[in-house]
Amino acid sequence: MAERFRQLRLVAVNIDGVLLNDTFSPVIHDFITSRGGAYTAEIERRIFSQPRDVAGVELAAAAGVAMSGAEILRSYFEAREQYLEKHPVELECGAVELLARLVDLGARVICYGGLDEEHFDAHLGPHVEYFTPPHYVCTDSFRPGIEEITTEVFGLAHDQVLFIDDVARVAEEAKRLDTPFIGRPSPFPGSFQRQLMQEAGVRHVVDSLSAVDGELLVRIDEEAAAGCCWRA
Repeated sequence: MAERFRQLRLVAVNIDGVLLNDTFSPVIHDFITSRGGAYTAEIERRIFSQPRDVAGVELAAAAGVAMSGAEILRSYFEAREQYLEKHPVELECGAVELLARLVDLGARVICYGGLDEEHFDAHLGPHVEYFTPPHYVCTDSFRPGIEEITTEVFGLAHDQVLFIDDVARVAEEAKRLDTPFIGRPSPFPGSFQRQLMQEAGVRHVVDSLSAVDGELLVRIDEEAAAGCCWRA
């Protein structure tokens, strides 16, 4: 039997870009550049893991279009639907195995993201047995959501929850709160998230979910217990 967690009580796993493939970065990139806008690391920082109303305003500014936040979000999601016709939402390789590994280590597991719960039901509903009720937390109104998921939804301390996410802005909040974190940046060629995670000082960055193995998870559990998740 695998060694079990001693410090960590919960693992919160982001839905899009971690458990599911990244179907947002390519659309945002094309939406901006096809309208003559420059796509930069700062643009990603201002748009990614923001509430939809904030992201809409930033997207309009980056694309250089005179549209309201609501109008540009509607246009953006129409573009995303067209993208999904050729690039459908899929479970990432190793996603189910990762969930099983976390449960075997004794953790409760929650999924979170900016879309509504129906998105979780559609793509992860068949694997709901791995998740702790409420199974999914929509963070659109309080992104990035680390504080709220940790203290309000589960009543835990910051060093008792591990977050796995693809966005550096979430990593920066985890660092501020001294919360354990694993970065899984998007493989999309135009993405700046790996660079931004490096700048934020993320210690654990992986290229695949299989790399989030028992050895790494137990090491992070030990770091959390020792209070050194963000420092050697």
